[in-house]
Amino acid sequence: MLVKRNFQGCFMINSGVQEKMACLRDRFSKAFFYFTIMCILSVCATSSAAAESGDAVIGKTYAESKEAIPPALPDAKGAPNIVWILLDDVGFGASSAFGGLIQTPTLEDLADNGLRYTNFHTAGICSPTRAALLTGRNHHKVGMGMFPDKFLAFEFPGYTGRLEPKDGTIAEYLRTVGYSTYALGKWHLTPDDEMTDLGPFERWPTGKGFDHFFGFLWGAADQYKPDLVEDLRHVEADGRHLNAQLFDKAISYIDRQQALDSGKPFFMYIATGAGHSPHQSDQEWLDKYKGRFDAGWDIFRQEVFERQKRLGVIPDDAILPERDPRVEEWDSLSSDQKAVYARFMEGYAAFLDYTDYEIGRLVKYLESKELLDNTAIFVIVGDNGGSKEGGVNGSIAIEGVPPDRDEEAQIVQLKGLLDDIGTAATYSNYPIGWGQATNTPFQYWKGDANSEGGTRNPMIVHWPKKIKESGVRNQYSHVIDLLPTTLEIAGAEVSDSLRGISQTEVQGVSLAYSFNDANAETRRNQQHFFIGGSGAIVKDGWKAGFGYRPDLVDIMRTYPAPTKHENNAGKEVWSLYNLNEDFNERIDLAAKYPEKLEELKALFDQEAKANQVYPLINWSDINNRTRRDVLEMPNFQKAYGSD
Repeated sequence: MLVKRNFQGCFMINSGVQEKMACLRDRFSKAFFYFTIMCILSVCATSSAAAESGDAVIGKTYAESKEAIPPALPDAKGAPNIVWILLDDVGFGASSAFGGLIQTPTLEDLADNGLRYTNFHTAGICSPTRAALLTGRNHHKVGMGMFPDKFLAFEFPGYTGRLEPKDGTIAEYLRTVGYSTYALGKWHLTPDDEMTDLGPFERWPTGKGFDHFFGFLWGAADQYKPDLVEDLRHVEADGRHLNAQLFDKAISYIDRQQALDSGKPFFMYIATGAGHSPHQSDQEWLDKYKGRFDAGWDIFRQEVFERQKRLGVIPDDAILPERDPRVEEWDSLSSDQKAVYARFMEGYAAFLDYTDYEIGRLVKYLESKELLDNTAIFVIVGDNGGSKEGGVNGSIAIEGVPPDRDEEAQIVQLKGLLDDIGTAATYSNYPIGWGQATNTPFQYWKGDANSEGGTRNPMIVHWPKKIKESGVRNQYSHVIDLLPTTLEIAGAEVSDSLRGISQTEVQGVSLAYSFNDANAETRRNQQHFFIGGSGAIVKDGWKAGFGYRPDLVDIMRTYPAPTKHENNAGKEVWSLYNLNEDFNERIDLAAKYPEKLEELKALFDQEAKANQVYPLINWSDINNRTRRDVLEMPNFQKAYGSD
């Protein structure tokens, strides 16, 4: 407006054209001068702000420009190293660290010098537990209601079997703050049609935040002939037991990382094949357990139960539940049955004992490099309870393949292969009687999401620098709690965005509050469960749940194999327990407190809707939809080690 008024003034001069033109030239020169000064001042101000913020200043020449300050790499120096170790198919009462009869001296030492968590829970089966663990979110919420295998996934939001970028993993969070990240062993979170060396790789470990991966993508592996993957390609195994290869690689990862940057912390996730079938070990480990289980599973349960009381991991006044009706009394078995069943357990024990030895190699390495003091080690002793997938007699067939002969003929066959059970020669899996025994003091098995036996796994936390006194922790907790726990001790936060992608809510609660306070009030008072037709809801120590039949044994280990099973959806019978007084679910209170049961059933419905649990897909749905010839697919056979 000022410039416009100045120009208008020239036309008001009472003179000739020449005088008016001279006036315009003079005033235009002044206006241009003022305009130029204003522009320069504006640029200078912008340049000054840019320089202060670190942004680039762009001029016509380099001399007139200023480079931006490059982004600094994240620096987590001083933060603890963190190791997660997840065992597979190990019940509460298997390891000697929690009263079991299988020797695990490394786990005992970690627990004796750390913390034993006795009220920790998993999802109740493989991939769901792993998805919940790595994302800190309930498994249906991240689409892992069942498995990523194509024939076990469904195109409903909670069952796709596909982890999405919006549900970030612990590795992604830690890598953004400066951690090196490594994954080893079992993954089982990649859809089978994405497993070739052509990818896509978004759901391989390296696509989920891990710098490096060495292990197998399927749900199980022959321990001597695994379908092995390193980073983004399939590689040949070297012929040794897979455990040896995994822990050699783990040590080499740390060795190299520390040589390149000794102050940089690392996060390592090791998921062993043990004790999932096939149970396979070198002969020296099998020999260690020869004859150790001849007394049978009834004696085993009682001995473990008493050891657990002495160890302080169960209440002093606890009562051992009755043997499950599906398991025969040991003394009623024939001599051939006893010989076969005991040998299966020897194979399982050898596998778990040897795995403990390899974990010990890693611990000793960390100690030798003076890294152990500030390394927080979390050992989850099982991704679910002991398995029933071996059926009544045990099995030497891959998962999902039903018996080809009746039970009497099965025993004859297995007796003839007795020395091969537990070795590289067979795909061994123990009978359901040992599955229940290793779940002592609880009932039921892996896959029974309504039961503590299927979902309650011990956890060990060892961190010398920060955990001042060893002991037992009884706070109710769930596998989704490990992600926020780990981020807290790493000095990191849950980000709203990862790699530019908005994130869903992390549902876990940090357990760090309980590290140095045994009596701290639990911060998780509610949790739901659902797997394959069975489910439960826990609220303030009260638990309502329902089982489902037909289950894995009915479908996978029945002779002759039925082509179709009755679907009992909607016919579930609910039970009610007060875990505060009855921790191992012996006394069903459903008839005594019907109002409490209805309250919890309504809460389950609410949580199921909020977490994408519906529809309630059961094992009948899976079996009736799945064509059995999927088990003959070449990639399935290769992955699970069948010749």
